[in-house]
Amino acid sequence: MLPARRPAPKKTTPKKFALVSALLACCALFLTACGDDSSPGDPLAAGKTYDRLKAVSISGDVGSEPDVKWKGAMSAGKIETETVSEGDGDPLKDQDSVLAHLWIGNGFSQTTAFSTYEEKKAEILTVNDDLPEFLSGIRDAKLGSRLAITASAKEAFGEYGNSKLGIANKDTVLVIVDLVSKVMDKPEGERSAYPDWMPTPQFKKGVITGFSFDGTPEPTDDLRRVQLIKGTGPRVKKGQTIAVRYLGQVFGGDKPFDENFGDTGTGTPTTFSIGTGAVIKGWDQGLDGVPVGSRVVLEIPSELGYGAEGSPDSGIPKDATLVFVIDILAAA
Repeated sequence: MLPARRPAPKKTTPKKFALVSALLACCALFLTACGDDSSPGDPLAAGKTYDRLKAVSISGDVGSEPDVKWKGAMSAGKIETETVSEGDGDPLKDQDSVLAHLWIGNGFSQTTAFSTYEEKKAEILTVNDDLPEFLSGIRDAKLGSRLAITASAKEAFGEYGNSKLGIANKDTVLVIVDLVSKVMDKPEGERSAYPDWMPTPQFKKGVITGFSFDGTPEPTDDLRRVQLIKGTGPRVKKGQTIAVRYLGQVFGGDKPFDENFGDTGTGTPTTFSIGTGAVIKGWDQGLDGVPVGSRVVLEIPSELGYGAEGSPDSGIPKDATLVFVIDILAAA
């Protein structure tokens, strides 16, 4: 069944691993570097080794998967961050969050270890003390930039390298980071009136806590959408990852079945892919083309939600109409 904390997904398809866990993992299993075991017959052993970015050429636009061509194995020690392409946005400061794409390569085997582009899901990085040390170079980098980070596996991941990424303890690491979209603190833009069909939002200290359905017309079989706040950012496109705060409630229900606003309205945003079938059809259709910075209310008929089966573990009965309020805070 669908996990209770993810009301919008259509299905669960586990990723190879959670990115944050993979970046921070220090496996107890000691991995010997591929180079230590190479024999004269190993084609990599006869290849030339280059210092850091001299080992590669990196091309492509920020926001699209980088084209990385290796000239040979890469050598690197301490963590170093270089700007491949500088964006024209504001520099990232302490506590800023950004929706970013990451590409991670093994500098010895000259292979791709991980790519959020392949996973089709950008990640939120926050400039704070919890950020892995080798990503600390994003601080003060301008939004829209592409950064290249080089290091030994030991410097990047610790004594044992990172087995989940297939990076041994004496390998080297290349990380390419695209800083695509700053995550807004809250929606911003022109406000519009509530339409007649919409249930009444309920607030506590300025934070939405649910909907009241008193006097609300019965739902129809149509997907309904209203932008209560019309953002001015780029419009959400099919295939993008969005960062959102949201609240979902069954039409006529007494309380939400899920939300991530928290008591103060500053809960950690959640990321979802849009237009790829990763979420219910009501989200895929209702959020396509909506500008970043918007607050949207969707009334989703059953056939575009969880249908005749519902999602009992999430508190969603069969044939339920769903009402969501969604703050779109970033898209990448």
